[in-house]
Amino acid sequence: MVKAIVNGKVLAESGQTVIVENNHYFPPDTVNKDFFSPSSTSSVCPWKGTAAYYDATIDGNTIKDVAWYYPEPKAAASNIKDHVAFYKNKVTIEA
Repeated sequence: MVKAIVNGKVLAESGQTVIVENNHYFPPDTVNKDFFSPSSTSSVCPWKGTAAYYDATIDGNTIKDVAWYYPEPKAAASNIKDHVAFYKNKVTIEA
């Protein structure tokens, strides 16, 4: 079981993450969306496509761009469509 945790709060938990470029991508239904709000940030990966970002609010504190996902990935990354990955410097990943 892999967990993404901030201040003792579990943001995501899954036994079926997809590992891409040393990041755990959590299936959408394993992410606690109560903590998240959409960010205006986006970025482009040459082979995965355009990423969208989430901010997380935990105990009244907002963590900007804590996670990203690919809503419309390129074909090579279709297996991570809508899966959520977290910045390791902003959350604790327990595997």
